[in-house]
Amino acid sequence: MTDSSTTLLILGASGDLTRRLLLPGLGTLLREEPGRRVRVVGADRNELAPDAWRQRVCDALGEADLDRERVERLVSDTSYVRADALDREQMRELLGTCGERLVIYFALPPAVTVQVCALLEDIGVPRGTRLALEKPFGSDLATAQELNAQLLRVVPETDIFRIDHFLGVNTILNIVGIRFANRVLQPIWSHEHIERVEITYDETLALEGRAGYYDKAALLLDMIQSHLLEILAFFAMEAPATMDAEEVRSLKAQALRATQPWQRDPVIASRRARYTGGRIGERDVPDYVAEEGVDPERETETLAQLTVQLENARWAGVPFVLRSGKAIGKDNKQVEVFFREPPHIPDGFRPPSGPDRLILQIKPGAVALDLSMNAEGDPFELEQKELVATLGQPRMLPYGEVLGAILDGDPLMTIRGDEAEELWRIVEPVLAAWRQGKVPMDEYAAGSAGPAGW
Repeated sequence: MTDSSTTLLILGASGDLTRRLLLPGLGTLLREEPGRRVRVVGADRNELAPDAWRQRVCDALGEADLDRERVERLVSDTSYVRADALDREQMRELLGTCGERLVIYFALPPAVTVQVCALLEDIGVPRGTRLALEKPFGSDLATAQELNAQLLRVVPETDIFRIDHFLGVNTILNIVGIRFANRVLQPIWSHEHIERVEITYDETLALEGRAGYYDKAALLLDMIQSHLLEILAFFAMEAPATMDAEEVRSLKAQALRATQPWQRDPVIASRRARYTGGRIGERDVPDYVAEEGVDPERETETLAQLTVQLENARWAGVPFVLRSGKAIGKDNKQVEVFFREPPHIPDGFRPPSGPDRLILQIKPGAVALDLSMNAEGDPFELEQKELVATLGQPRMLPYGEVLGAILDGDPLMTIRGDEAEELWRIVEPVLAAWRQGKVPMDEYAAGSAGPAGW
């Protein structure tokens, strides 16, 4: 697709999100789709010399192996404006320099985004302007509803792009393909054949100097409330007739509306833990509460687990276990499907030690199927054999996929307003139980697999 003259206005452009993710992602998009023409305008309250901004754009685009001529053309056309997004006149003047085809990307804290949108409601934006904003979408259900109402007073829902960069990862669309384009798996995607599903995003990374953000966000909100519940929605939704954005997002919202904490009890359904000092590979990791910038009184978890159920005919009784942890001894980023045991195994066979499984790796992309087969040497003994298919490498970075969809006006891989509210509704009882101390804070050594018994 080609969007011949779009201005990408990044509010909060001097921050880490722009340098580390947005600009490199844009570079991969332009590399793969050379027909696009995008003008990048950065704006922020911080002072940044024009040459410093152009160098930042040049370096980020260079990471994407974009050809030199293209980089020079884009850099010559980019600009940085020192402006306060909450100042009416500065914002009006900034919008006046951007032209008619405009995407406003909010690389700003959520509370500031709400205030800027209130200002945009008063100032007005060019017809067809698209708004793109990062999670979290509000800080609870009430503020998510407030944000949605404010956004809709600026532009219609079809021009609002709530970004979850996980949805730009090829593996997420692979879930849809495996589910609905596979004659073997499609008929058994239900509680009759699936015993449980585990969606895991464990990583060896610890705090890595990000206390300013992470100690306030924590795992339940940073990973489970958004990324992992969105993966669940794709996994569990009913079959769409087409991949039309509104149809798919409606089916995802339907799945999320059916989602509740396991047994509707947030205490039974959830666990939390925090790492103590340990060793991961060749590096020593200090106790989390001893990390610089951490406030021990916040009781921030570094490992969170939430089990949910979908109260509908397809998934009745199936536990979906969502887990994410930091400073874990081994990266584990996958969706694991455990199939039910066969109703009958003929006498004389010795059954395998575990059930058949389907494993969808999130990063790196691969699909594995563990199937019960005759063991080597003894035909009456059954064992698990693994069939593995490595998926093709993505053509661009996740943020490249996200930006391409925004520039095309295609919201398929973004989150609709009602979805964002459902995500908060699901986790709010859990947050309340944790704040009341009803769920203990377990501990695990950095570099381990997690607390004993988990």
